[in-house]
Amino acid sequence: MSKKQKKGLRNIHITSTISMALVLFLVGLVSTLLFLAHDAAVYVKENITLSVILEDGINTHYEKRIENFLKTSPYTKSVSYISKEDALKDHIQSLGENPEKFLGYNPLQASLEVNLKAEYANNDSVKMIESKLAAFEYIDKVAYQKDMVSLVNDNVKKISMVLLGLAVVLLLVSMTLINNTIKLSVYSNRFIINTMKLVGATSWFIRKPYVRSGIINGCIAAFLSVIMLGMLVLYVQYEFGLTGMLLQPMSVFYVIFIVFVSGILLTAASSYMSVGKYLKKSTNDLYLV
Repeated sequence: MSKKQKKGLRNIHITSTISMALVLFLVGLVSTLLFLAHDAAVYVKENITLSVILEDGINTHYEKRIENFLKTSPYTKSVSYISKEDALKDHIQSLGENPEKFLGYNPLQASLEVNLKAEYANNDSVKMIESKLAAFEYIDKVAYQKDMVSLVNDNVKKISMVLLGLAVVLLLVSMTLINNTIKLSVYSNRFIINTMKLVGATSWFIRKPYVRSGIINGCIAAFLSVIMLGMLVLYVQYEFGLTGMLLQPMSVFYVIFIVFVSGILLTAASSYMSVGKYLKKSTNDLYLV
């Protein structure tokens, strides 16, 4: 093989790798948005407070009993006790008025503020929790932002469906683009493939180096796309003055996993099928391709 041919093949490999990296970047970007929406939804859900309002006649022992029950329940993320005095301070700070001055007593009640785990932050689960708390005395009522819970869940479903649909469409487009890129790369070796077939090489023996090369290129492309995603995330954090991670550590891992698996599987499958296309053709047919 001449130097010119080698240079041409090297350029094809570089071009195909860059093309795959850009495609995988888009796959990673949609995956990032999908996990970002999920993490944001979890954060919002777990910050919706369920207030267990306690009656004034309750004693400390019974307060602790209810609090321990909530803390050990599978649906609870955290529990904090708000005394009558703390409730009054919060009221004065929020509204700037002290009702104790007009009424002569503190009308506010002590409460247990419960943050639920995300999977339990829905109206059906809250009703179940209310039914369990009904077994306790000295609970005046259970208050929660019913409209907020419904709104968050509805919006999360809509956003997730849109992003999931976009991810499926983008995956199909990615498969087509990567397949075409690899076909172009294998096309330049069609006569070598045919020669190997004529001398008796098995199909897998011929396919193996192309599949291996495709996987290596897929890993390189995935690595480049992950770097681009990381740079984009850092830019967004810097531009909007955000602190901390935009995604949870596990979500970051899943995005990287999806990008690498997509790169490996798509390139391996495309390489396997592209070589197979030329294995089926006769020598004369190769001149017509």
